[in-house]
Amino acid sequence: MEIWHNPRCSKSRAAKSALDEAGVAYTERRYLDEPPTAEELDAVLTRIGAEPWDVARLNEPVAKELGLKEMERDRARWIEIMAANPVLIQRPIVVTGEGAVVARDEESVRRALGGR
Repeated sequence: MEIWHNPRCSKSRAAKSALDEAGVAYTERRYLDEPPTAEELDAVLTRIGAEPWDVARLNEPVAKELGLKEMERDRARWIEIMAANPVLIQRPIVVTGEGAVVARDEESVRRALGGR
């Protein structure tokens, strides 16, 4: 299990805390310091069952600079942009052997843990 984590984000800290409380082993990936490659992001999006625009942080200044809201929805292009600008990736993301979830609430974390 891995959590794509930003320690400055309260939702991310809460998800990490929930994993700690559940006593599960996981790897913490500070994805702003260690950004995913386009291939990794594509694989995680597939596991989530989402498109990049579904997990993009469109209110970030860089999203506005790039005109991301108005950009054509081309999966490969969006993934490349998000990999190059990881701040655009919604957080936290919990990746498990069975799948992945954007774990912004308690229910999502429970789903990632298989209902534990």
